[in-house]
Amino acid sequence: MSLRVFRSTARALVFSLLASAAAPAWAQFGPAKVTVAEVNSPDGVAAYRAFVGTIEGKRHSLVGSAVGGRVIEYHVNEGDRVKEGDPLAKLLTSNLDIQIRAARAELEFRKHELLEWKNGSREEEKQQAESRMKAAEAAMKFAKYRFGRTKELVGRNAATPNQLEDDSSAADVANDMYFAAKATYDLVMAGTRPEKMAQAEARVDAAQEEVERLLDLLDKHTIRAPFNGYVVAEHTEVGQWIEVGRIVAEVIEVDSVEIRVPVQEAYVANLKKGAVARIEVEALPNQKFSGEVTAIVPKADEKSRSFPVRVELKNTIDEDGVPLLKPGMFARVWLPVNQKNQPLLVPKDALVLGGPQPIVFVVEKAPPAKSDAPGAPKPEKPAEPGFIVRAVPVQVGIATQGWIEVRGDLKVGQMVVVEGNERLQPDSAVVPEPAKIDLPPAPPARPAKPATTK
Repeated sequence: MSLRVFRSTARALVFSLLASAAAPAWAQFGPAKVTVAEVNSPDGVAAYRAFVGTIEGKRHSLVGSAVGGRVIEYHVNEGDRVKEGDPLAKLLTSNLDIQIRAARAELEFRKHELLEWKNGSREEEKQQAESRMKAAEAAMKFAKYRFGRTKELVGRNAATPNQLEDDSSAADVANDMYFAAKATYDLVMAGTRPEKMAQAEARVDAAQEEVERLLDLLDKHTIRAPFNGYVVAEHTEVGQWIEVGRIVAEVIEVDSVEIRVPVQEAYVANLKKGAVARIEVEALPNQKFSGEVTAIVPKADEKSRSFPVRVELKNTIDEDGVPLLKPGMFARVWLPVNQKNQPLLVPKDALVLGGPQPIVFVVEKAPPAKSDAPGAPKPEKPAEPGFIVRAVPVQVGIATQGWIEVRGDLKVGQMVVVEGNERLQPDSAVVPEPAKIDLPPAPPARPAKPATTK
């Protein structure tokens, strides 16, 4: 006989002797008092299944610098709560301030230049141009009269041809001077040419854009919080030189948090965006939370064959600014995946462990006692039937709030022992008493949507 067969035979013999020795003890001391609870399966629990995940901030930003420079102010520490737009750090800006003042001066110059073009000539300049035009006109008329007079004298031989030629040239010059003065007067009265006006406006716009560029560069020298949240890491200090793109601080948003849950492909097909999730946080055992499925990523992890599902829930911030739910906490998320097989739930204390498979003791009515002696007198009043226990092997599933999912030869409504089961044996006589235990949690109701105003 092998050693293994010998050990198995010996173990079976010991168990047999213990069982035979225990039977008289049960008969001697009477039925054991035990506490029992019903096998349960509340409405709606069948639609939910638990998955595990980790709480994450809704947004996590590595805030970097858009410009290079020396840090002259650093306003935050790890753990500080910041609001959107709050300054995190400030860089040296003395050289940039000089450039901004120069650009603003250039802008003022260009604005006044444009104003000069818009206003056109002054009244004095218009009067001056008009006076010059009238003087040129008078000089032209006099030159023409003189030329005509000389021409008559030459016809009477009272003037020489040279005098006629001189007066003719003088008349032509006076005529040209008049037209030049008139053209100047017309330009003064017509105002600035549209092309000149457009050029002046373009120079103003260019100067304005230069000022805006420098102001934007100045604003970039102050690194600000991108959203409401908490500083979770510092990456620089006062006096340090940072390059473009260098990380200054890490900010995380926790006013709302997310739980990223891997959901197996067998369940994700029945999960819908917007579904209500029931959430339990291991670090907060006495509190329950409700969230909403905000995203189902349509690409599975090739190793685990699970799809990332994001569940969002509102966080609670106390009066000291400390969030209740913190990134990194372990969470169990119950999702409505519409399972077809309705699970059975029993209290966790009903499980008896230590053997090859977990078992529960089901309480049943004991069969009526039979008298073996022929002709024995029958009792005047039949005895009330007692109760015995039957051991049922089970497979365990998901646990929640003191209850655990089991699969085995059980039915809803059967009584299982939750206290006193550690000393029971199959077919032990018991006196059952109901346990004071809360029912399994039902799935949360979908929150009502706010009414829309048309």
